[in-house]
Amino acid sequence: MRVIIASLMLGVAVPSSVAVMAQPAPAAAKVDGKAAVTEIRRILAQNYVLPDVRPRLDAALAKGLAGGRYAVSDPELLVERINADMAAVAHDKHLGMHYDPAEAAALAAQPPGAGADDAPPTADDVLAAKRRNHGIVQMKIFPGNIRYIESNGFVWAGASSAQAYDDAMRFLQGGDAAIIDLRNNGGGSPEAVQYMISHFLDPNRPIVTFHMGASGTNSLSSLATLPAGRMVGKPLYVLTSGMSASAAEEFIGHVAGFKLGEVIGENTAGAGFRNTFFPVPGGFVISVSVGRAVLASTGKDWEGVGIAPTTKVDAGKALEVAQVHAMRRLAATAAPQEKSALEAYATVLSAQVVPVATALPLSAYAGKFGERTVVLENGKLVFQRGSGPKFTIVPIDANQFAFVDAPSERLRYSVAGNSATGFELTRSDGSRVIASRTP
Repeated sequence: MRVIIASLMLGVAVPSSVAVMAQPAPAAAKVDGKAAVTEIRRILAQNYVLPDVRPRLDAALAKGLAGGRYAVSDPELLVERINADMAAVAHDKHLGMHYDPAEAAALAAQPPGAGADDAPPTADDVLAAKRRNHGIVQMKIFPGNIRYIESNGFVWAGASSAQAYDDAMRFLQGGDAAIIDLRNNGGGSPEAVQYMISHFLDPNRPIVTFHMGASGTNSLSSLATLPAGRMVGKPLYVLTSGMSASAAEEFIGHVAGFKLGEVIGENTAGAGFRNTFFPVPGGFVISVSVGRAVLASTGKDWEGVGIAPTTKVDAGKALEVAQVHAMRRLAATAAPQEKSALEAYATVLSAQVVPVATALPLSAYAGKFGERTVVLENGKLVFQRGSGPKFTIVPIDANQFAFVDAPSERLRYSVAGNSATGFELTRSDGSRVIASRTP
């Protein structure tokens, strides 16, 4: 149940626990670069997923060793150099080394395979999973009964994780549409992916095959039974970014490949291999790609290429775009009153994502209109009646604005030349107020 996060400095993958637990090496720490590299070469020769790449990795490390590149006393410098040399050959986001004596000692004391991404959870793993709610870090309800969850890691710790996923899936089931946010999800357990994606597929449908070298292949299908039931056909939107990696990409690949919903955001990281962690002499740990995942829906993996979104948009705007798409889809079959409200919300959200050009500069719409005023604050127009609360308004047409917090209410300006001379306010109940600009 190793959750992977991208290392911004090295461009490789490291376990999330390392980002929290790893301690800086003492300034006087001494390391045996030769012993570490010798063991890394052995591990790669026996385990690396691509046989044709193994000799090139070995040659690069042998060259660095012979040239004295690894004859350093600083463990972090040794990590930097080894990772750079491996990355130059493999360009593999799951292949990477880090310095953590405590983790290395723990791995060395465990049976072989304990560092695999699908290894049985330890007691510490279960406790850590519970503290982060098994990766389900947010649940919200948006207008239109659009249900949203954010998963920042496909954490799996057995029965307790299953219960957390059941709770999250029941929450989504109560909505008219579902949004799953994987923009900050760096991966995790294939078992967790299988559990979540099964809720959107028919039972026993093949989903992925893992080619694990000497260990053979391992194929997974959607689960036959689910305590929370299924949501096959429910409008589904999955949010992505360049940080969506590994197991998160598997989930996204199922959604895209089986056409279960829309993928909105950015192309994913392209970290498609399965990995295992190995201890290395000197207090180091290396993550090695040991398996290749092939999606049943496409017959392909996603290593190095990632999963492309169906709607490409900056990751920071993906949630709003998903809500707009969901609201417009729901509005198409909604009753008249609900349809109007959904379309109003979609219009306002869309205008915030892609600003609408106005006929005049925004400052021209500011001013006093009887007891009501409109002022320009931080680049946005703010409406206020007397000393009452302030409401932000956004343009939805050349001279028409909508209230962000009350999307059904409209403010349509009358314009003469380069000046806004007044407006007509249409309230959500249909009543109207006409006001002229106060000299």
